[in-house]
Amino acid sequence: MKKVFIASLAVLLAGPAMAESTAEKTGINSLIGVAPKTQDFVQEADTSDMFEIESSKLALERSDAATKTFAQQMVTDHEKTSSELKALVSSGKVQAQLPSTMTKAQQGMLAKLKGLQGDDFIKQYHSDQESVHKDAVDLFKRYGDGGDNAELKAWASSTRPALEHHLQMAKDLNR
Repeated sequence: MKKVFIASLAVLLAGPAMAESTAEKTGINSLIGVAPKTQDFVQEADTSDMFEIESSKLALERSDAATKTFAQQMVTDHEKTSSELKALVSSGKVQAQLPSTMTKAQQGMLAKLKGLQGDDFIKQYHSDQESVHKDAVDLFKRYGDGGDNAELKAWASSTRPALEHHLQMAKDLNR
């Protein structure tokens, strides 16, 4: 019983440490242009990839040809960046915990998409893609400019142009 209590306590105490910082979660860091902490960056980048992959797989099933082309590129590109990030963390070059699930907000966005069909799905997917890519470009720019881990900072800087391209593609879909 004592071991169970100690293990439970450890999990409870580790939760806040692994959670995203308040300044990053509320968007204050973004508003003032402050680089996220390494853990926050890893968390946001990885959960963003999770959302991109899952929402785009759904789009491959439910959308028009132009959207399917975009969605396939999102799956391919975000599986690649997710794999690269996981390799940086597992190699020990980046000291951070990878999240196991998307954020509640991302889960909500995905649930909403799952409830839509046809034009409603396509419009929502396009809107979501523009929004999440704006956030990703901002995140990668801030970490690439001022992050505290050299390896991760270089990766963020080299990945950002692809995210900027994704954002432009998403904007073009919304026209």
